[in-house]
Amino acid sequence: MADLLVKPNGTHGKVHDITPENAGWGYVGFSLYRLAPGESVAEATGEREAILVIVEGKARIAAGGEDFGEMGSRMSVFERTKPHCVYVPNASDWRAEATTPCTLAVCSAPGKGGHPVRRIEDIGFEERGTGANTRYIHPIAMEDSDVADSLLVTEVFTPAGNWSSYPPHRHDEDAFPEITYLEETYYHRLDPAQGFGFQRVFTEDGTLDETMAVADGDVVLVPKGHHPCGAPHGYEMYYLNVMAGPLRKWRFKTHPDHEWIVRRDAG
Repeated sequence: MADLLVKPNGTHGKVHDITPENAGWGYVGFSLYRLAPGESVAEATGEREAILVIVEGKARIAAGGEDFGEMGSRMSVFERTKPHCVYVPNASDWRAEATTPCTLAVCSAPGKGGHPVRRIEDIGFEERGTGANTRYIHPIAMEDSDVADSLLVTEVFTPAGNWSSYPPHRHDEDAFPEITYLEETYYHRLDPAQGFGFQRVFTEDGTLDETMAVADGDVVLVPKGHHPCGAPHGYEMYYLNVMAGPLRKWRFKTHPDHEWIVRRDAG
């Protein structure tokens, strides 16, 4: 199994390049570019679809023969405004030219040619959880949004001192409608940037149990098991999730030891 904690390989250019091959799984890909003004990057999608997420800054985006012009609005992800995103199908290509310092995430999964290139504009906002489990969600492309063949993408803001992806849950079996198999990546950011957070990835039988201290810019791989994370006092946590599997449905099971929390909070 690949190392679950992936550090950026620098501060400029393509700082993350997670593929099914180097992650040891079959569906999810995640890469991240940090570009200076005037720098550009272009890729062909091949057999994979992609969702481009402008995490920070602005860039001119062209994809699938369409020119989307300059996109992006927030200069810091912690402004909590909605991201600007573009869906690019398989058998296509895209290009981005930074007009300000820009952080561009490329989320990918197998494509089936079922959706056209488009700007993703109908991004909602959700408050989820209660008390120290409260967090704030931008569902970029979840299953109720028919924009992709395989990809499920969302971003989450977890206030300082709070927990997220909690109570612990898993989606590692292909047994719809009870549960679906979805690989997942977490791209973490912290504010202030010198902070840290924690993420645990573990199975109920104990064959996988890793607890990681995540720094600003790290990625955590979730091949299976439960995967809660926490933000210490003083440091807000952001993460961008990418999920994909054989079925574009998000169905999970809460850890049986912690199911009582769900029942209590619902009641």
